[in-house]
Amino acid sequence: MKAGFAFAWAAALLVALTLGMPWLKPLFAALFPQLDRPMYEQEPFAALMLAHIGLVALSSAVAAAVGVVLGVCVTRGTGREFRPLLQTVVAMGQTVPPLAVLAIAVPVLGFGEAPALIALALYGVLPVVHGTLAGLASVPHGAREAAEGLGFRPLQVLARIELPLAAPLLLAGIRTSVVVNIGTAAIASTVGTRTLGSPIIIGLSGFNTAYVIQGALLVGLLAITVDLAFDALGLSFTRDH
Repeated sequence: MKAGFAFAWAAALLVALTLGMPWLKPLFAALFPQLDRPMYEQEPFAALMLAHIGLVALSSAVAAAVGVVLGVCVTRGTGREFRPLLQTVVAMGQTVPPLAVLAIAVPVLGFGEAPALIALALYGVLPVVHGTLAGLASVPHGAREAAEGLGFRPLQVLARIELPLAAPLLLAGIRTSVVVNIGTAAIASTVGTRTLGSPIIIGLSGFNTAYVIQGALLVGLLAITVDLAFDALGLSFTRDH
């Protein structure tokens, strides 16, 4: 219940700040009197927020799907042999800065959302894989044996026993992936993608601290809101199961 209230308050504050940011122009003008333009006005913050959420949602969905499938595959039959290789590869992928992925992808795909989606999806796979592996490892062996004793086929055991029992840890991995991607998505503006990183990038290049603060406030509050949403979802799932 407390998690639900916290999420509701954070979501309300996020909406209010997104829509009401232009009303704070006098405040930023007072804080930064040396700036001719203390408020980012090239694009509405609401439009940037929606674009940012869309980019994160799509890339996180791809990362979650790929991460879960890979995690499941390396815990089945002959796929177990590839588990160390998978963990090594996704860990190496996490060490590559997203900017480096963007720099490689832009010459091939051009500017826009495509290279940003690839970079964010690759960056988000590792937490999902780890969450999937940890979740499946936590499933009691007796639960699998009982299901097999009832005549469940392997896919039925996975879908009706293993994944539901592994869901809390799996959800924790997806939660980490999404929250990390919210912050990382801001750099996608360097390749022409509309995100909340636009005022941050423009502010950094133009020495406009007010722009940087405005973008950072919304990115940080969005990450907190989504994290609280996952917290409430996790508590609800645990209670129902």
